[in-house]
Amino acid sequence: MPLSDRRLADTTDPQPAEASAAPSRKKAKADEKPKPAVKTADKLAKLGLKSDIDLVLHLPMRYEDETQLTPIGELIPGDVAQTEGVVFDNEIAYRPRRQLLVKIHDDSGDELTLRFLNFYGSQVKQMAIGTRLRVRGDVRGGFFGLEMVHPTVRPVDDDTPLPQALTPVYPSTAGISQAYLRKAIDNALTRVYLPELLPEPIAREHLNPLNVPGLLDAVKTLHHPHADSDEHAMIDGTHPAWTRIKFEELLAQQLSLKRAHEERRTRAAPAMPRSLPDDDASLVTRLLKALPFALTGAQQRVVAEIAGELTLAHPMQRLLQGDVGSGKTIVAALAAAQAIDAGYQAALMAPTEILAEQHARKLRGWLEPLGVTVAWLASSLKAKEKRSALEAAALGTAKLVIGTHAIIQDAVEFARLGLVIVDEQHRFGVAQRLALRAKAQNASDGARDFQPHQLMMSATPIPRTLAMTYYADLDVSTIDELPPGRTPILTKIVSDGRRDEIIGRVREAALTGRQVYWVCPLIEESETLQLQTAVDTYETLVAALPDLRAGLVHGRLAPAEKAAVMDAFARNEVQLLVATTVIEVGVDVPNASLMVIEHAERFGLAQLHQLRGRVGRGSAASVCVLMYANPLSQTARARLQTMRETTDGFEIARRDLEIRGPGEFLGARQSGEAMLRFASLENDGWLIDPARAAADAMLKSFPDAVTNHLARWLGAREQFLKA
Repeated sequence: MPLSDRRLADTTDPQPAEASAAPSRKKAKADEKPKPAVKTADKLAKLGLKSDIDLVLHLPMRYEDETQLTPIGELIPGDVAQTEGVVFDNEIAYRPRRQLLVKIHDDSGDELTLRFLNFYGSQVKQMAIGTRLRVRGDVRGGFFGLEMVHPTVRPVDDDTPLPQALTPVYPSTAGISQAYLRKAIDNALTRVYLPELLPEPIAREHLNPLNVPGLLDAVKTLHHPHADSDEHAMIDGTHPAWTRIKFEELLAQQLSLKRAHEERRTRAAPAMPRSLPDDDASLVTRLLKALPFALTGAQQRVVAEIAGELTLAHPMQRLLQGDVGSGKTIVAALAAAQAIDAGYQAALMAPTEILAEQHARKLRGWLEPLGVTVAWLASSLKAKEKRSALEAAALGTAKLVIGTHAIIQDAVEFARLGLVIVDEQHRFGVAQRLALRAKAQNASDGARDFQPHQLMMSATPIPRTLAMTYYADLDVSTIDELPPGRTPILTKIVSDGRRDEIIGRVREAALTGRQVYWVCPLIEESETLQLQTAVDTYETLVAALPDLRAGLVHGRLAPAEKAAVMDAFARNEVQLLVATTVIEVGVDVPNASLMVIEHAERFGLAQLHQLRGRVGRGSAASVCVLMYANPLSQTARARLQTMRETTDGFEIARRDLEIRGPGEFLGARQSGEAMLRFASLENDGWLIDPARAAADAMLKSFPDAVTNHLARWLGAREQFLKA
């Protein structure tokens, strides 16, 4: 077995070498069986550390500067500092709770209290009176002077030298101390063989221009920074050693995603021929002729992209992205029509019942007059309606099935499923999308590795850096043009102190024939977030606006009640709709021209943009009022400012990525954070292009090097990219 693959030996967990937070030990009850000791190897496995190479590539998440001592008299509350002193008092106190209090003083006589709320008996002995301690932690102003709670503690002699370089701090888990990790990693470094895996031509063209060290030198530098290393560059991740590691990681991600993309092309999928423009018998042609509007240039472009890929005998895996109101639904409908023309069924899954029902209503209006049966499937359906929908899907009489998560239940079967459409795809997990895709097995006609074509839709535009990294395995179609007639939305930011004035604006809008949304973030009162709730707001507005008809919608209403209120709003029988974020997507009422968002500071940018998109769908000038409560955090202020400055979803997505990182966009994709441990899209985006170019060259000319590189940097994490 090569040294780099050597497994870690099973050992029982050692006592932590540094005194810090540790659970208090209690005597076991007489009738209680002792629990078996958890082996250190099992704990390390939770961190993904199963071999020497895993340890060597377990790089620091940050560094601590233990190269300096601050005299106790110069400590400042709120700072993280290291100091040294001799113990002159050590006692276990029992009020207000059991705790260990250790007091030290330095050579100047200044005193510092060390407080431990959980501790081992061995720590009491370790910090006995007369012992010199070197301590590091957060400085606090205690009742009896300065103190540190659960600092890192190390007994030292008068002449114990200070470290000459930064001290690494590693990702860890309960029962694995930093001291143990440092020792284990150092031992692994002496045993492991870490060869360069990049072929020389790849390194020469794509890596050498970055002016970075060799891989082994980079790893050693990160574990043990040199005394003359740029401390700031080490800490903020801009040191050349970090650049080398981040390039390797981004290269692994690109290789994995591109290989997953190519692997899908080896699977079978139904080839769905495109209809000719003069083929009046085809559903696609008849649907286009029946539409009461013309497609925009952007819609025509993406329809052509999708239609072309559906003709191929390998599965399409395409992301359709477009801003709020850009017309993604008709593009999906035309893709479904092409599948139906080819003799297959299509399924559309949406994350909420309101959104799914809106899709069902719109698609039925387009397709049923053309003779296409559209089935609606949701958990709220009555038993008879559900049986009818299930039967229609199983027999194939329903050519399009629309639903929520209910569509992937075991009881749902399709006769010949060939196209899967997933709306707001980031809200679904890998397992859910795979479950829907698996419903296509009856359509395989005996083909092996068969899967349907898959079209994923998102109204949250994907910033370029995300599209190039986390979504590099997908083909992306973008609708970058809004249909004509959409009116610009004026966004205003106002304090909740002007609530009465806003209520007056609501009355004016309703009395002139317009409709209004009032959105609240919570359904019922919360002790932790004292926010105006939807129920309370509804009651307040009903009392303040007796001449208006108001409706209330939130997630805890029965589906039938929600549907009734939404239908009344759509028919203008309700002028004011008070709602939670269940109306975030899928609601299309052109007559609504005013939206008030309560506690807008509590919403994310993507959600605010989606909500704002519910107005401005008709010909009337529309306004979105973002009402906030003071005090505003810096992040909340930046979000609201962004909403006031732009209505461009792509620009909003770019700023959202800067503010919150990739998690909001990845959602339940699950390949997300685990795929990038070291590189940051915000700070290291400049490395993506060279990593992509290197990946293309390696896949073309060095397949063995690709396999080895992925095994080193991704291991089992690559499985998340298979969906």
